[in-house]
Amino acid sequence: MAKSERDQLRAEFVSRAGWGDAGERLLAGDASFRKYFRLSRPRGSAVVMDAPPPQEDVRPFVRIGRHLIALGLSAPEILAEDAGHGFLLLEDFGDDTYARVLAAGGDEGELYARATDVLVEIYRAGERSLLPGLGAYTGDALIEAAMLLPEWYLPEATGTPTSPEESKRYVAAWRECLAALPATGETLLLRDYHKDNLLWLPARPGVRACGLLDFQDAQRGHPSYDLVSLIEDARRDVAPAIHAACLDRYVGEAGIADAAGFRTGFALMAAQRHARIIGLFVRLLRRDGKPDYLRHLPRVWRMFERALQHEALSPLRAWVNRTLPPELRRIGAGS
Repeated sequence: MAKSERDQLRAEFVSRAGWGDAGERLLAGDASFRKYFRLSRPRGSAVVMDAPPPQEDVRPFVRIGRHLIALGLSAPEILAEDAGHGFLLLEDFGDDTYARVLAAGGDEGELYARATDVLVEIYRAGERSLLPGLGAYTGDALIEAAMLLPEWYLPEATGTPTSPEESKRYVAAWRECLAALPATGETLLLRDYHKDNLLWLPARPGVRACGLLDFQDAQRGHPSYDLVSLIEDARRDVAPAIHAACLDRYVGEAGIADAAGFRTGFALMAAQRHARIIGLFVRLLRRDGKPDYLRHLPRVWRMFERALQHEALSPLRAWVNRTLPPELRRIGAGS
């Protein structure tokens, strides 16, 4: 669909929602096909999510968002929706993303503590946090997502396609690692829980001070996964003291009985997420023509290497050391 046609559809949606008299400006796009526009008028503002089908589907965002609000958390209220054309009118949380507040000198400890408390609240909700029909981000689903490393990064680093045999060895290593994952209850995972998707709303009390933006890919899985996303951010160095404090805070406030087992799970989820992101950033370059993410690869490699030191990850560590020695981990280092 031509840009002018999409613009016209959006204008019609905005008019039907009663905001036809508002000014519009582009707020942001992201790594997906979604775009966001702010509508402004003297008596208030709102945000339009423009998520064109068939590449995007706004219905999961609506379902998960309303569920998060019901759990007492700050997700944007849905003011109007047109799922067929991929438009939502959302409550405007403003511009104070964690990324901006941190860059302006905001209190890192306070911000990350509130974001950790949100995850504790979700964990404490137990079965109430899990909507019917949520996909499981466990087992083979974790491995499938982590295949981006051999499928995209390894060929980029070596200049040679990854053989089926090598991919099978990678999968076998992951299966052996995940077999060491201590049994734990599953919780709701928001999946992209980091500084760019969190809003600071200090006028709201408690956990509601942390606004949630990007959760349409929510699934169920190990409770450490979103904590990994938060404190092992691909695009920001989190202070070691803050990292340790948030991990301790989660374990303590959530009442985790097997703290050592939780930390084993944390290392496994960290390795899985970093392996996926390392491959994803190369895919964004080669398939989508988006090179800007490469500058973050050195950071992600450092965190991946740290996770691999855990004894539960020794099979994967051996695969990485054999196929991707240190000299092949430098893509993006000069960016």
